[in-house]
Amino acid sequence: MAGSTPGGNPETLITVAPTGAEADKSAVPALPVTLNELVLTAKECEAAGAAVVHVHIRDGAARPTLDPGRLADTVAALREGTDLIVQLSTGGAVTDSFADRLAVLDSGPDACSLTCGTVNFGDEVFANPWPFIKDLYQLTQERRVVPEFELFDLGQVAALHRLLGEFGPPAGGHVHCDLVMGVPGGMPGDVRTLAAAVAALPAGATWSATGIGRTTLPVLFGALAAGGHLRVGMEDTLSFARGRPVARNAELVERAAELARFAQRPPMPPASARAFLGIGDRKG
Repeated sequence: MAGSTPGGNPETLITVAPTGAEADKSAVPALPVTLNELVLTAKECEAAGAAVVHVHIRDGAARPTLDPGRLADTVAALREGTDLIVQLSTGGAVTDSFADRLAVLDSGPDACSLTCGTVNFGDEVFANPWPFIKDLYQLTQERRVVPEFELFDLGQVAALHRLLGEFGPPAGGHVHCDLVMGVPGGMPGDVRTLAAAVAALPAGATWSATGIGRTTLPVLFGALAAGGHLRVGMEDTLSFARGRPVARNAELVERAAELARFAQRPPMPPASARAFLGIGDRKG
């Protein structure tokens, strides 16, 4: 495989995506939407084994927002309260403008997501045209924000190769991807597709995998078996088991960490994750 191999990663990078832009707080009371809720969740998830927090924020009415002031306050609070790598979403909600999504980097995160193509997202369209991808990537290089390349299908892997070929390596020098699997409109969350996606990655790239909804566990097991890393959280699934809602994000991290230890690849601490991803220490 072009990506990482089972013997290549003695530890497992665990990212938690606690909120997302889709779920409604009124329907999912456990969803962390206020700054205090998010920081408390991040602390619990760090203690459980997470090294990265992938952040979407909400406004005072619990609606998705990319408000610059709220983003800056969130980055500062997470840095103050945890040692986690703060990775802001540049996807936002499907209704957010390209200009607002680029402005996310003004908040000075450690890292950000960078989706490598447009995808049908259920009944909606998550738009990432090539001009926007290029602008965002070059801005991450300029600002020294480390991108995580979000890949929803195999065509987006090809776009990643094109991006690296035209503009060179990312900030930090290391290519790390997240395979987002099981989105209606994207690649399915099964082991056969996981193997095909990993085989297509750029040489030397590392990767995490995210299984949406009921694909969470198949993707988690497949990623551990193939030497990859994990992303879990209530952005991606609201069910812990059939008929049992997720009570808190930390229990998803706890399960991922337990399985990583069982696979003899224990969770990677935040300091090691910074070195692994090429992220400098911005605290202090």
